[in-house]
Amino acid sequence: MNDREILRELARQVRELADRPEMAARRQLWLRHNALQDSQPLIICSPEGAWSEILPESALKCVDKECRRWEHALRMQIHTATQLQDDSVIEPFFSIGWNIKRGNYGVDVPYTYGEHRGSYVWDPPLKNLDRDLERLHFRSLQVDRDATQRKLERAQETLGDILPVRLRWQPWWTLGLTKDAATLVGLEELMLLMYDNPAGLHRLMGFLRDEMLHFIGWFESEGLLTPNNAADYCGSGGLGFTDELQPAAIATRLRDTWGFAESQETVGVSPQMFEEFILPYQLPLLDKFGLAYYGCCEGLEHRLDYVLEHVKNLRRVSVAPKADQETIARKLQGRYVYCRKVDPVPVCVDFNEADIRADIRRTLQFAKDQPLEFILKDTKTVQHEPARLARWVQIAREEIQRAA
Repeated sequence: MNDREILRELARQVRELADRPEMAARRQLWLRHNALQDSQPLIICSPEGAWSEILPESALKCVDKECRRWEHALRMQIHTATQLQDDSVIEPFFSIGWNIKRGNYGVDVPYTYGEHRGSYVWDPPLKNLDRDLERLHFRSLQVDRDATQRKLERAQETLGDILPVRLRWQPWWTLGLTKDAATLVGLEELMLLMYDNPAGLHRLMGFLRDEMLHFIGWFESEGLLTPNNAADYCGSGGLGFTDELQPAAIATRLRDTWGFAESQETVGVSPQMFEEFILPYQLPLLDKFGLAYYGCCEGLEHRLDYVLEHVKNLRRVSVAPKADQETIARKLQGRYVYCRKVDPVPVCVDFNEADIRADIRRTLQFAKDQPLEFILKDTKTVQHEPARLARWVQIAREEIQRAA
């Protein structure tokens, strides 16, 4: 089979999965879930780093580089629906994104990568914040509309009669700002600046806020935004299904989409420091969006009061693996989606089923009255045993049924 035949066969499998009645039923479950209406706990399994073990390069059959990317995307959907069998929704479309070139902040950041997947260290370029801050400038942005159109046409010619091709993408992940701040000055230095040079840190955060406002505004003004209100990865996990965000017919606006922020890098600072140095710079960004999701792997229990008070469009809240679940559940009061990130360690290391069940049971104990979802992510490895992930989904369903 040549590349075209391989892709068309995979597209037929995806379309058959997308047209199954259970996908329509799941769409309705997610709509009710994100609307804070009564619904069962939902389950998402996101292999993330473990995809390289589930679908290694050697498993792909296409030759052309772009075709291999498309093949990988199609195979991930098939694996999710047929093997993982979580509450993911397969859509009857094939999505591609815009061709964008992005510059830097005006300074280079040297990275040194380790032998293991994802490990690196970097040399922060701003050694003296007061002196070096003037070196920063907004990132340059360019869209190649011709290249994007060619890609669209190629995908449409290859797959379009089976899976309609659409522009659907997420041009950024977080509006949190603190990852970029830590990259520029260093992680330890970021926290020390709160004591040693608070005025300088406020200037840095002000620059990053203004730059991000320019960044997201550029995508809106150029007509490059697409909806994220269906089977779109939302924030730090879960699906964005909602009928409360109504995209314009031609060009989507920021206020028609989900926004997301977190500050994992500052999990070690006091709630008061978070309120002074972090949240005020995120709020003008989150305010641009129709609905907001807050948090990722940081425990929010000590700073959640500030988030709930100030993020007026908040709908979804992350509950990290080591977070105080009882405190967060009490503060959320069922008025937000409780996005529980289960501990991936018992799945990734030795698959300890007793610990997996205990983790899920604790969540069901504390969040039984919340709009609840279980999300398995940050799975950097499954020790080359992909069946672990499907087994986790099965265990989660068993524990949800037991607690019903």
